[in-house]
Order: sequence, then C-alpha cells, then structure tokens
Amino acid sequence: MYIGIIGTRGIPNYYGGFEQFAEYLAVQLVKDEHTVSVYNSHDHPHQSHEYKGVSIIHCYDPGNFMGLAGQFIYDFNCIIDARSRNFDLILQLGYTTNSVWGWLLPSKSIIVTNMDGVEWMRSKYPPLIQRFLKHAEKWAVQTSDYLVADSIGIQKHLKGLYEKPSTYIPYGSYVFENPEISYLNEFHLEPYQYNMLIARLQSDNSIDEILKGVSEANVTRPFLVIGNHNTRYGKYLVDKYRHFRNIMFLGGIYDLDKLNNLRYHSNLYFHGHRVGGTNPSLLEAMGSSALICAYNNIFNKSILGDDAYYFENSLDVTLVLNSYKKQDNMSFVNKNCKKIATIYHWPLITSQYEELFLDVHSKKVETLSLAITE
Repeated sequence: MYIGIIGTRGIPNYYGGFEQFAEYLAVQLVKDEHTVSVYNSHDHPHQSHEYKGVSIIHCYDPGNFMGLAGQFIYDFNCIIDARSRNFDLILQLGYTTNSVWGWLLPSKSIIVTNMDGVEWMRSKYPPLIQRFLKHAEKWAVQTSDYLVADSIGIQKHLKGLYEKPSTYIPYGSYVFENPEISYLNEFHLEPYQYNMLIARLQSDNSIDEILKGVSEANVTRPFLVIGNHNTRYGKYLVDKYRHFRNIMFLGGIYDLDKLNNLRYHSNLYFHGHRVGGTNPSLLEAMGSSALICAYNNIFNKSILGDDAYYFENSLDVTLVLNSYKKQDNMSFVNKNCKKIATIYHWPLITSQYEELFLDVHSKKVETLSLAITE
C-alpha cells in the first residue's frame, strides 16, 4: 500500500508521543514493503526528504510564532498536499486542529483516525475551547472511514456518544534492561531513596494535588518533578512549593536513557494524567520497572489493573508515600514489565496497525471489484 501519515510535527521524534509512534510505525511499515510518507513541519530539525526509507513531506507550519492558529494552517497545508497524491490510506493522528479540514481529505483514500484522548474534557482548556474541541471530535468521527482507540476508555466513549465502533490498539514501549546507577550522580540521588513524576506541568495532570500530598507526608526523600516549569502554571507550582526542600523541579529531561534510569531506581512513580488514552509516559514507566501510583480513572486502570496504587486527592498521595516501598511491591513491578513485553510491545503494536490497514484496504478493493462486475 501507499500510506500517508498526518497529524504530527514529524519524524524522527523531537516532540512527543504521536511523533514517537509515527516514527516506529512508519519505519516498520517500510520494512514490511509498504510505501510510506510522513508529513513534517517545514522547520523540523530533520530537513532531509527521507528517513530510514520513509518519504518525508515538509509543509509550511507557522505554529512557532502563531501558536494554535498556526497548527490549523499546518494541518490545512498537509491535507491539501495529500489531495495531490494517490495514497491508498491516510492515517490521521489526533483531531484537535485538523478535523476542521476533514471535508477536504481526499475521497479516494481510506481515512483511519487515531482519536487520541477526550481532549474537550481537559481542564486546562477554557469553556469556549472545550466546546470547540467537542465539535472537532464529532467532525473527526464523521469524516473518518475507520477509528482507532488507544484505550478501552476511549473505545467505550466513542461507542457511547457516537454509536461508532473503533479498533482498540494501544501505544507501545520496550522493557528497559540496562540500568546504570551512575545516572543518579548528577542529581545526588541514592537508589530507591526518592520519589518522582514526569509530566507536562498542567492542571489536568494532577501535579498540584500530588505535590500537596508530598508536602504533607512524613517522608523526607527527594521528590523529583520532571517537566518544563518555564510556563505560567509551572512557575506557579515552583513558587507555591519553594519552601519544601525535598521537592526538586528538574525541568524537562529528554535523554531517554537518563529518564529510564531515574524511573528504574525510584521508590514511587506518580502518574497523574486524568484524561486521555494509553499515555506513552505510563508505558515507559511500566517498562522501566517503576512502582506506580496513578490517578484513579478508567484510562489508567485499564492498563495497570491491580498492579498499582491509585489516588484521587492529596490525602491519598500522602497515605501512599507514608505506607509503601518499592522493595515490598516487586510483584506489581514485575507484572507491569511483563505487560510491556507481551501486550504493549512496539513490534506487536505496529503489526496490529498493519493488520488493520491490510484488512480495510482489502475490503475496499473487494467493494470496487463488485461494483465493476455489476
């Protein structure tokens, strides 16, 4: 097949979860002898028109100086370009700023959309934006031929609200197998003597609730906060908890080996994401042998099951910090690693996408053949 992938800032990944997924999937599809093109922002660091056999199509993206409005323009440019190509199938990752142009998607291509999270439920957005995002979600459902849900929660949401079926395919990760204590020296840490979180510092990731629980716990272990805090909300958090010496704001860290080692050697790892599907950072924590305490919702529980602790408020966080140690809960850790190796493993995930693509393409070919015969 000739497959196009839109909805990301491009590959190789320099940004986030969708970009990482697009990179893994596109490269694997090429290895499986498909022809694949991925759309990249015009100013993406990778300026070549090829990456590991994947064709790169650069489109103008004014997002760096126009913000959200620029993303609408970038998505428009990608979709207009896609109309000039003969893609058998287009994989659309997310809908936030591209479903506005859904009616422009090429009618000859099969449109498969990964619906991401329930974006309009995120508390970080003001009511007007939430209303728009709810409409955008509906437009994406209407203009797509097939939907992919990356969590059971998203699948139930799509079925309940739109009576639309979707294929459940989560994100993937790998089991981290080469820990090195030396990575802790930079931060003056000792193995299993610190707790942590990794997240974008925004309100719907429960950062404030977690840190309030940390501030009220009877433990003096360092608590690492990894995420860019040079934002309005990030600066608010830094100022609010500046008197607590054990709370350490480390900023954004993008070295995967360093992140994996910090997770691997931590005592407790907190995952506060309230809305969304299969969050990539959660899978990475599972694969890094972290003992996880997650926000109690269907998205997190459908992945972790009984192999984690859960919280709903700062009191729960305090209780967990005061009560549990990683060394006493290795069964949780080992079971989550096994899930990464057997369920949420990147090669398995990419093969599920290929299987879906081949299935929907064969159905279209069969339909066209019947129409010609008749």
